[in-house]
Amino acid sequence: MKKWILLLVCVLGIQAVALADNDKPIQIGQLPTKAQTFITTYFKNHKVALAKMESGLFYKTYDVIFTNGEKLEFDKSGEWTEIKCKMSAVPVQAIPAEIRSYVSANYPEAKILEIERDGKEYDVKLSNRWEITFNNKFQVIDIDD
Repeated sequence: MKKWILLLVCVLGIQAVALADNDKPIQIGQLPTKAQTFITTYFKNHKVALAKMESGLFYKTYDVIFTNGEKLEFDKSGEWTEIKCKMSAVPVQAIPAEIRSYVSANYPEAKILEIERDGKEYDVKLSNRWEITFNNKFQVIDIDD
């Protein structure tokens, strides 16, 4: 009986490793509706170079890379988790108003080039090389240069 349980655990472990980190190219139409709407709203003039779905045992994310090198990441429901703009600033309307206000008041010459969020924080990278971290109540909790 112990051998069967050990064998079952080994088989399940091998399957978990095989399923983990599975990247698959997809069409834009296969993205969640929220992600498609976000792209057409804020990046409608950008040409998509690659869209892919990354899935693991307990997660699913989507990446969209544009021909100019800019990149978007979305969670399984289509909410953005990361916006990276190398050639221009992150679209102003895509940034939470509280973060926009803070950056424009304290760094008026800087542009937001990247913004990333998880359930607890927003990380913002500015064109002047400053990195600001906000909590989920939009209070500054860290600043790095």
